Amino acid sequence: MAAIPPGSRQRCTVCGVEIQGMVGGGDLVHFSQGGPGSRAKLWARVCQYLKGDAQRAQCLNQDANLRGSVTPSDYYAEAPMIDLGGAMGSPGGAPGTDS
Repeated sequence: MAAIPPGSRQRCTVCGVEIQGMVGGGDLVHFSQGGPGSRAKLWARVCQYLKGDAQRAQCLNQDANLRGSVTPSDYYAEAPMIDLGGAMGSPGGAPGTDS
């Protein structure tokens, strides 16, 4: 896909994000939730999982030169560990059941 002209936005028909062209590159990606991000973040979280040539042909973010390098912070973070405090091993059976 060609670069998006500075000051304009294009919506991806595959995932629905909007990519805003910026002067000098470094386009902004407007996700449906949260703040704007980079093309690299969009690739790490969405575009790399596209299935088939038809979807890839419609994706606005397939050009590696436009998206730049993907960093570890572009991916979703691991979910935090949750301390259940032994609730699963408590006497009396599973929660919500009568003993």
